[in-house]
Amino acid sequence: MHTRVTCAALAGVDADIVQVEVDLALGLPAFAIVGLPEGAVKESKVRVLAALSNCGYAVPPRKVTVNLAPADLKKSGAAFDLAIALGLLAGAGLVAQDGLDGLMAIGELGLDGRCRPVPGALPFALKAKKTGIRRILVPADNAAEAAVVEGMEILPIANLPAAVTHLTGEKPLAPHPRTVAQPAPRSDDIDLAEVRGQEHAKRALEVAAAGAHNAVMIGPPGSGKTMLARRMVTILPPLTFAEMLEVSAAHSVLGLTSAARPLVTSRPFRAPHHTVSDAGLVGGSNPPRPGEVSLAHNGILFLDELPEFKRHVLEVLREPLEEGAITISRASGQTTFPATFNLIASMNPCPCGYFGSGERECTCAAAAVEKYRGRISGPLLDRIDIHIEVPSVRVRDLTAAPPAESSAVVRERVVAAREIQSRRFEGTPTRVNGRMTLRQIHAACALDAAGQALIEKAIGRLGLSARAYTRILKVARTIADLEGAPRIEIRHLAEAIGYRSLDRRKA
Repeated sequence: MHTRVTCAALAGVDADIVQVEVDLALGLPAFAIVGLPEGAVKESKVRVLAALSNCGYAVPPRKVTVNLAPADLKKSGAAFDLAIALGLLAGAGLVAQDGLDGLMAIGELGLDGRCRPVPGALPFALKAKKTGIRRILVPADNAAEAAVVEGMEILPIANLPAAVTHLTGEKPLAPHPRTVAQPAPRSDDIDLAEVRGQEHAKRALEVAAAGAHNAVMIGPPGSGKTMLARRMVTILPPLTFAEMLEVSAAHSVLGLTSAARPLVTSRPFRAPHHTVSDAGLVGGSNPPRPGEVSLAHNGILFLDELPEFKRHVLEVLREPLEEGAITISRASGQTTFPATFNLIASMNPCPCGYFGSGERECTCAAAAVEKYRGRISGPLLDRIDIHIEVPSVRVRDLTAAPPAESSAVVRERVVAAREIQSRRFEGTPTRVNGRMTLRQIHAACALDAAGQALIEKAIGRLGLSARAYTRILKVARTIADLEGAPRIEIRHLAEAIGYRSLDRRKA
């Protein structure tokens, strides 16, 4: 008796359809799983047979062959348990094959038949909808996450008998109501108004938020760099539903979603420690899993004390900063993860942190300062649009400074600038100035004669690369958008050039 049940396998933050084919043939009792199964999949036979026995389902002793098609796709994880169990029950005549047609079944089985949640419920549901499957049997704890996808019949099951009685019609399951996603309300815990002084730095972060530009803050310890970075998420526009799905897919694959939090509804803020490995930062392992850059997709990746990160770890950021995605290559194939994020970094000006500070004398030798800054390569710095000076704040300024603008006020300007960019790039994959192509830069960042003369003089004095030149144009375009100006003017260009402080030091 041959039966077939549809399941799926994770492929990065997407999923591939897998047909679980079960054959019960005459012969000595045996159980074989073929189709490139990895460890957890091979162990399915133990979990499935124990679950069937403990739930009271008698499967006749046969030579059982389970084929996971396509055979050349590696399968990992325990999500195939439920599909294999239902295939065996259909082969034994306890479940009709007709009830399994047009149905996807995912879930891990406990030895007592309980259905445990699995990572990737959202990618599974998205793939099912794309391929025309409208019904999915999922563990109850995964139901809210899968129900985010519109037009799907999500059937939550607590255990194997619940799936069987639904398929036989004895006790049909009620579909899980659709999970309605709304942007998370802004937290009142942190606000940009709490940062006293540092008006120049706050202005630079507003520009970075408006155009999705990468930025690095340079200043002595205690000047407020981390405080500023953590408040940047409060001035970013709310996530759209499409962005929520993109962000949640990476979190779902790593099992970071739950029944209480099925969808990521606010922009992520990721701050990995400087001891992170390159695989932890951009993704890796086998099969490949997303890293911090993908968890920060559509949000903020904050690298505190940038020079303390290993140089080879920082260098792997070049691809995602340029392409908005990261491709992991293995002998078995390539996996691409989304990685469109705002890089916000911070660093001290020297090892002791007080080079150029009027508050305390620097104790570092010139060679030590040069070596410290040299930990960040020129190509990486070229990909960072905005360099922000964050000087120490005097104590009297902390108490005497007038109340600053709140995050809500700044966010209104950021949203207005993003709307201008959205109209500008309508009909193209580009959404923000920080992601403009060369052709779009030529069209949107035209300079008059005075502007051209200014930027040529700046390039000559600072020795900027061609990439740094285009970064200045992108930032100047964003500054103009914040003012609602149709063209880049001298003041916009001058401000953008002023955000290249590390280039000035190099010169």
